Amino acid sequence: MLRGTTALAVLLLTVGRAAAQVTPLAPVVNAGSSNYDLATGELVLTGNPSVQFGPTLLTADELRYNQKTGVVTGTGNLIITSDGKRLLARSGAYNLATDAITLVGIRAGEPPFYLQAASARGTRARMDLTDAIVTFNEPDPFAPTLTADQLTYEPGRRVTGLHGRLGLGGYEFIPLPQFSQAFDQPLITRFTSRVGYRRNLGAYLDLGLHLPVWPGINLGGDVGAYTARGIMAGPGGSYNVSLADGQATGSFNSGYIDDHGDRKTDLLGRPVPADRGYFEWTHRQTIGDRFTLAGQFNWWADSEVLRDFHPNQFMAVQQPDSYLEAVYAGDNYYVSAFSRVDPNNFEQVQQRLPEVRFDLLPVAIGGGVSERFNASYAALQEDSLFSGPTLRSDRFDVFYGLERPITPTGWLTLTPVAGGRLTYYAKAVGGRDNYTRTLGELGFDASLRASGVFDYHNDLWGINGLRHLLTPTLSYRYIPEADRGQAYIPPIDRTVFSTNLEPIDLGTMRNIDQLHAVNTLRVGLDNLLQTRDTEYGSRDLVRVDLASDLSFSPQPGQRHWGDVYTEVSLTPARWLRFDVYQRVAPQDFSLDEFNSDLVLTDGDWWSLQLANSYLQDQIEEYFAEYQHRLNENWRTYARARYDALAGRWDEVSCGLRQRLRNTWNLRYEVSWNQGNQRESGFGFNVAIDLVRF
Repeated sequence: MLRGTTALAVLLLTVGRAAAQVTPLAPVVNAGSSNYDLATGELVLTGNPSVQFGPTLLTADELRYNQKTGVVTGTGNLIITSDGKRLLARSGAYNLATDAITLVGIRAGEPPFYLQAASARGTRARMDLTDAIVTFNEPDPFAPTLTADQLTYEPGRRVTGLHGRLGLGGYEFIPLPQFSQAFDQPLITRFTSRVGYRRNLGAYLDLGLHLPVWPGINLGGDVGAYTARGIMAGPGGSYNVSLADGQATGSFNSGYIDDHGDRKTDLLGRPVPADRGYFEWTHRQTIGDRFTLAGQFNWWADSEVLRDFHPNQFMAVQQPDSYLEAVYAGDNYYVSAFSRVDPNNFEQVQQRLPEVRFDLLPVAIGGGVSERFNASYAALQEDSLFSGPTLRSDRFDVFYGLERPITPTGWLTLTPVAGGRLTYYAKAVGGRDNYTRTLGELGFDASLRASGVFDYHNDLWGINGLRHLLTPTLSYRYIPEADRGQAYIPPIDRTVFSTNLEPIDLGTMRNIDQLHAVNTLRVGLDNLLQTRDTEYGSRDLVRVDLASDLSFSPQPGQRHWGDVYTEVSLTPARWLRFDVYQRVAPQDFSLDEFNSDLVLTDGDWWSLQLANSYLQDQIEEYFAEYQHRLNENWRTYARARYDALAGRWDEVSCGLRQRLRNTWNLRYEVSWNQGNQRESGFGFNVAIDLVRF
């Protein structure tokens, strides 16, 4: 018997050159002991043996290497490692020359998946597995699994096959006639489960499941059973597919129920019918580098269907919108087509059927002057909710503007602006067939930039020097007689309620069907306090921005000096954030609006949020939420919302969040509600969601 690597090398050289003709690269062989089996022509290696052939390494309890055929056979804990990927098996054979593999009891890892099978045949790039199991994360009774009698395994890419079965652990629930699972995609793209009780729903169970049925395409649906209402069910799915010259992503979900419970009335006070349902779809697509297509469609049979059965979805979207927009981006312009429709019967929507628009970005035309231009055609319609007339308007609108920045010093910029806007209405009202309106504007924008640097240091707050940036701004616009012709214009794009500063630039106003004359000076003051960041650049500590309008020709009911708007953002440390938005009337310093948000965090261990919303004589609400991490698997939280005007607690809830086996997120929640609302006063639920990687 020969021992050691040196003896093995001598033996390989004396056997002959035939093997070198089969395997152009000579393998490197290591073993604690070896012998040569003359009957089989194999080199038998034991004692932590290994065979290295290029990037491929084989190890096992025992290895047999046949120089004539180039086949290495392993018995006991066979491991084949190549290019960062590893295959484990009880035994098997690997042909160094042809890359052919035959394995028994195979195991492999493709994060976040784990594979095992009774046997495998093929190559390192593609293998056919029998009696195979693919597990999401590590094998566990609660881990999602995909099993199949036969499947094809392509390391680093995917597994495909027919007649698979999906389940948990060793239990199989859902047959999959055909499957193709990429390793960079989850085995189950969506799984939700909620069980609980609410007085308005009764005891309930909601389930949602999406499964991959084709590369990038996932289908499934949602079903919910409510003892006080009935059963709601509908299909759903998502997609993320590569096209010839772009990418398309989107999702849809739906539900229908024959509701036999207390349905109450809708947003307009009408009785809610028993036949209730919804359908929601979102889509985004790119074609080449310049074209995008985006849209969404939301059909609700009544205004309360999502609020009753899916309150989390309703809180995110309380006014459904349905639109489709296509945009082409040129070198310095955009061409777009936008359509908005109203498939529902409980809200007023300014429909665009469609609006085609051209926007030219600011372009220098010489002498320091820049021009901007936009033009649009819109077919507008707004249906009445009751018995009123339907408003229709065919409108052509064009704007052209000029501006010339003047910078006499490095700290002052003055930009005179001038522009004109022409709007033609093909369907006028007030006894006219059509109407044309021409408007002009004059004005300027001015800003002054000042800064100061201070050598101040504070280790507690992580301050390494201070820099104060101060920017006073002035903007003036004069747009005379903007409200002329109002009697002939269908007021579809009209003024809407807003507590923010409205635009005063003629080219950016969207309420062009209900304009008013502008003779306004806008005064602003921006403050920013920064310090050096420990990693890179600077870090904002305090931002305070103020603005107010002085109207020289106020509208009826409008004061010369408008509210003073103040926005404050404090981020003196990474564990503290405080934001404030307020409006104060300068005449008597009365507070018209005040919203604040304070967030304290201690890394990933706990967080506290305190917030309020105040709008004079309309809203006065207070919100608090506390979250605390108990350990790596458990978190607790409590949340409260108080309506001071109504004198009631709109929401008080508390619960626990659990991560189970690093695969599932569970939430246990108890809630109490007060007030005249559709939701019941008490409820509890348990929610289960699949962790997605």
